[in-house]
Amino acid sequence: MKRKVYLETSVISYLTARPSKTILGAAHQQITLAWWELRHRYELLISVYMHT
Repeated sequence: MKRKVYLETSVISYLTARPSKTILGAAHQQITLAWWELRHRYELLISVYMHT
């Protein structure tokens, strides 16, 4: 059974953003990209909350 992981919106933001000009932002993007390549190991969950 795969572990369940809640996928927060910042994960998608880091994956789709332009490369960061700050060292911390670039590090976050690289870490996120490395984790994303391993996402098949997990059952990904997202919030179903919709603001109207």
